[in-house]
Order: sequence, then C-alpha cells, then structure tokens
Amino acid sequence: MATQKRSSWFGLIIAVLAIAVAVYFFLDGRRLRQEIEDLNTGQVAEATLGQDEEPAPIEEEDDAEAVVGALETVLARGKLILGGHGSLPGFGVLDAASGEFTGFDVDFGHAVAAALGVEIEVIPLTAGERFTALQTGQVDLLIRNTTWTLTRDSSDVAADFGPTTFYDGQGFIVRRADGIASIDDLDGATVCVTSGTTTEGNLADAFRERGLTLTTQVFSETEAAFSAYDSAACDCYTSDKSQLASLRTTATNPGDHMILPDTISKEPLGPLTRHGDNEWADIVSWVVFATFFAEEHGITQANVASFESDNPTVRRFLGHEGGLGAKLGLDEDWAVRVISAVGNYGEIYERHLGPQGLDIPREGSLNAQWKDGGLIYAPAWR
Repeated sequence: MATQKRSSWFGLIIAVLAIAVAVYFFLDGRRLRQEIEDLNTGQVAEATLGQDEEPAPIEEEDDAEAVVGALETVLARGKLILGGHGSLPGFGVLDAASGEFTGFDVDFGHAVAAALGVEIEVIPLTAGERFTALQTGQVDLLIRNTTWTLTRDSSDVAADFGPTTFYDGQGFIVRRADGIASIDDLDGATVCVTSGTTTEGNLADAFRERGLTLTTQVFSETEAAFSAYDSAACDCYTSDKSQLASLRTTATNPGDHMILPDTISKEPLGPLTRHGDNEWADIVSWVVFATFFAEEHGITQANVASFESDNPTVRRFLGHEGGLGAKLGLDEDWAVRVISAVGNYGEIYERHLGPQGLDIPREGSLNAQWKDGGLIYAPAWR
C-alpha cells in the first residue's frame, strides 16, 4: 500500500514538472516570436524610412556650377562676349574703316545679342585659344568656324554645339602654275597646315588612305601657315574650303591660286556653348533656327517689322500669338529683333559669302534650304 502511494506522488511530481517545462518553453517561444516580430518590424520601418527620405542631393561638379547662368551673366552685364575669328574674311575680320568685326559668324553673334536686347563685344581668338576661352568663361559664346566632332562634343572639350550654320569640307589650295589637278598629284608634296584643328588628322587620314606620302609644315596660326604657302615654302595649304576661299583673297596674287575639287572630310560649322548650360544653349539654337525659318517664309530684314500673315506658325514666330518667347525666357518680340538686326539666313549668306563676298556657291550645296535639296531646316515653331 505504501509503495502504491509513493508511486502516485512520484507520478504527480513528474506531471507537474512536465507541465512547468511546457509552460516555460511556450512562454519562451512566445517571447522569441515577439522579438523576431519586433526585429522585422524595425527592419521594415527602417527600410520604409529610407524610401521616404529625400535622397541626398548630388553635388554639382565645379565646372558644371561654373557654366550655369550664362544668360543671367549676359543680361546683368548688358553685353554678349563673342569669341570669333579676327582675320578670316567672310567669316570674321576686323574692318579697318569702322573698327568693328564683321562676317558670317559674327552676324550670328549679333543675332543672339539682338534676341536678348544687349550689346556685343567680339574677342578674336586663335584656334588654340578658342576652347579654353569658352571653358573658362572668357567668352559667353564661341562662333569661330569650328567643326562639330565627337571629341569636341564630349568631356574632352566640354562644349555643346548648336545648329550647323555652314556645311563645309576640307580641301587644298595650290598654285595654278604647278599643274596640280587633284589630291593624287600631291604625292610627296610639302603641305602647310594649322595646328589645333581637325585639319591635321584629316590630312594624314586622306594621304594614308590613298597610299600617298607627304611632308607637313605645322603652324600655330592660320595666317602664318597661309603666308608660308603664299611665299612658296610649301606646295599647298589645306583647310576648310570656305577658309581657303577666304584666304585666297589675301594672297599676293589671288588669281594665281586655285582650290582643288577634292573634298576629304565633313566639316559642319556652328556655334558652341559651355556644356551643361541648357537654357543658354536653347536660346542660341533657336536664334539660329529663327534665321532659317525667316528665309523659308519670306521674312526679311526690310519687311519683318510690318510682316502680316494668317499662318498660325508665322504668327507664333512674330510673337502675335502662342506665347513661345516665355518658354525660352525671352519676350515675344525676340525673333523680330533678330531678323531686324541681321536679316534671314539667306541675307546673311549673301552678304558675306555670296558674289559680293567670298562667292561660295550656295545652290546645289548642303547650305541650300531643305526645299532646294540642302540641309538648312528649322524645327517646328510650336
């Protein structure tokens, strides 16, 4: 009987212990699950906080900060500073009589200044100086017979190109007396060339492609290079054909020289602004387009002030409706001022590059209007 009683008590104790252990593990498990839940909730909250927070602003690079605000700078100064050519007839040259710079490129600088209602100052730059002057803010705008290339449109030069104002190509000028008819006759020739331009590379590529040999004489200044050619220090001079036509007018005897028919490269020329200054680049681009548009629609320097039209596109151009000036940060009469100042593209071309200027034929070239088979074309004015 005593044995059975002890067994009962022993069984009861075992049962109580089992229940205690179960309760312990139940409570501990509950605590553990709560901790896990709290941890997960905390992680989610942290992750959510990270998503809701504004991302830290990316610090602008120094050069980007430097270029922002060219428009404000020009307006505050009341003057546009244009980097141009100072001794290239037809494109940029100092007129001794007036003391002013004139030329095809210079007129587009005047067009931008007119759109803003400011004065203009032209700083003549060499080929080697031009990009540094733009990068450092010495000039607000560069229009100096500068070719649009991938390298120049990259971080190497940090420039943004506007619309092409003149489609050119590299060629050669030779003395008629030498009997040279094409590039193939230049095998073994000595060629004068200007450094700091696309010309050197194009020259080497063209001769290499044709299996020709050459000797180059390289000069830092265009005038020095052409002068060396004019004095017979080399057999020919190579550059953009427009520049050759311009330089030929400065030769001792212009009629003694001819430009070969060969064109060895594509040289689209136009305005450059500092990379990243989008507002300023937009204004420069649409000023150029304004001269294209005006020619297409028969709007000239003489009639722009009184021009009337029921064409909605033309009315937007003239600022009569649409409010497009505000989209560029300009007033509504900006395009009228541009054409009043310099005329349309055809007038600018005729004035400097036509028969009374360098006499570079436009008909049948890429510089003709798009309706005539060329590439002079303004985007939609809306």
